[in-house]
Amino acid sequence: MNISSVIKNIRNIMRQDKGVNGDAQRLEQMGWMLFLKIFDAKEEDFEDMDETGAYLSPVPENLRWRNWAVNDEGITGDELIQFIDRQLFPGLSRLPLGIDKRAVLIRDVFSGNNNYMKSGHLFRQVVNEINKIDFHAAKDRQVFGQVYETLLKELQSAGSSGEFYTPRAITGFLTEMVNPKLGEKVLDPACGTGGFLTAAIEHIKKSGVNNLEQRQMLQNTVQGMELKPLPHMLAITNLILHDIEIPDILYEDSLLQNQSVTYKNRVDVILANPPFGGNVDDETASTFPLSFRTKESADLFLVMMVNFLKQGGRAAIVLPDGSLTGDGVKARVREMLLKNCNLHTVVRLPNSVFKPYATVATNLLFFDRKTLPGKESDDFSTKEIWFYEHSLPENMKSYSKTNPIKIEEFEQERKWWNSRKESEKSWKINIQEIITKAKENAEEHFQKELDLKKQARNLKKEIAEKKGDLKDLDKKKDSAKIKKLQGRIKELEEKLQETESRARSEKQTGDSIYYAAFDLDFKNPNGAEVDLGDPVKMLKKLKKVDEEMSGIQDEILGELKQELRGF
Repeated sequence: MNISSVIKNIRNIMRQDKGVNGDAQRLEQMGWMLFLKIFDAKEEDFEDMDETGAYLSPVPENLRWRNWAVNDEGITGDELIQFIDRQLFPGLSRLPLGIDKRAVLIRDVFSGNNNYMKSGHLFRQVVNEINKIDFHAAKDRQVFGQVYETLLKELQSAGSSGEFYTPRAITGFLTEMVNPKLGEKVLDPACGTGGFLTAAIEHIKKSGVNNLEQRQMLQNTVQGMELKPLPHMLAITNLILHDIEIPDILYEDSLLQNQSVTYKNRVDVILANPPFGGNVDDETASTFPLSFRTKESADLFLVMMVNFLKQGGRAAIVLPDGSLTGDGVKARVREMLLKNCNLHTVVRLPNSVFKPYATVATNLLFFDRKTLPGKESDDFSTKEIWFYEHSLPENMKSYSKTNPIKIEEFEQERKWWNSRKESEKSWKINIQEIITKAKENAEEHFQKELDLKKQARNLKKEIAEKKGDLKDLDKKKDSAKIKKLQGRIKELEEKLQETESRARSEKQTGDSIYYAAFDLDFKNPNGAEVDLGDPVKMLKKLKKVDEEMSGIQDEILGELKQELRGF
């Protein structure tokens, strides 16, 4: 069976349907149909393994794939579309929720996705193509897994859905370096299509998952959260294809879970590429401590991920350059990170890794949680940070859709990882020394702020006393004293205003000096210098180009004048 041909046929059929517009809708339509087929195949496996015959499906009998889809000559046309729209979707999106986690999983999938197809005849053709794939056959299943991965990759150019797919070279390298183990809990709080979770599953399998107990342990290893319905559904299917029977992919906004983190749901490993550049609504931002409230999603995800880690937990995440620099909330978030975690490594990536979805420069951050949640210290867990500059392959100007980053390119980082030395591509920053120096330089201003605040308190006290004296005076008898006292109060209030302003200024100066230490946008000091050439020759060349441009402009103006004369 040529599965690639089956998928191609499905695409071609869907293109004929008036209700399906664009790649994103085609992927969604194909996604939930494949999900139902794969889920039904899994249920057949469960039934075969259950010798008692007691297996009970959470799907109503008439809605199971086998009972409406497998017959090539089954219902079609308007009857089929009416069944899908009036029975299948309403029935599955409103499944009663009990102890069966599968019911929750199915309900979440069908409450967030849509049937776009309008032609029942074309729908039947798609169903018949899907039925050509035998998900019980190991070869078909393996090949389909590879084809499914190419479908997920297409999200990079499917409208605005590129944010849900992380290049597999990135997921593979981060997973390998953080090294999740069987029995550990691995979380991706913005899991998209599940790339990090499947990378963790395959990494753990390599270390040996042989007996029933180990296989059951693997079932409970990975957890994801995803807010958007399409990637949520695709992630569930992805994990089922990687032998996770009931994927633990929560259909929710993980940022809203920040306040509900407890000892029991903290995790050993976090692997993530959180959305960046997005705006978070006020309700979500308000669930975070006041000093970390922001609308920037990447910063809130970083706060939340540190909160989710156990003491000793490890994380490997993707963040944009913008999260390494900036003041205000951004600086306080990085201060929190360096206090609670040892940020031991930052791999700086070229700005084309996520093309065509995004062209911003990104970084891979590796950190371990050192503090006990709830018992943070004023000391900093990070003493020094290693940076590694991942450069483009030779003769390549940028990554692209047809020429993406490859896992083999990280071989240089692998060799360097356990025997680190400074080189043209790697450098070490003593961040503890930078922070200590910044504290010392800022201390003078913070002390002045305290002194000025003390003066302000004394001024407020004196003003209150003068106002009390003012009340005791008789307006007729003591008019001169009143006038003098009012003048004094005005002087004191002006002095108070000036003192408070100076105190704020000293604090701002101290803060700017102190928080500058948390700007982690360190450039490579060891990189080869770029030869810009002889400046005199450069100026001559620019002058020549400028003259040529002026000549072209004159020609265009002349032609336009001639054309206009004809009107």
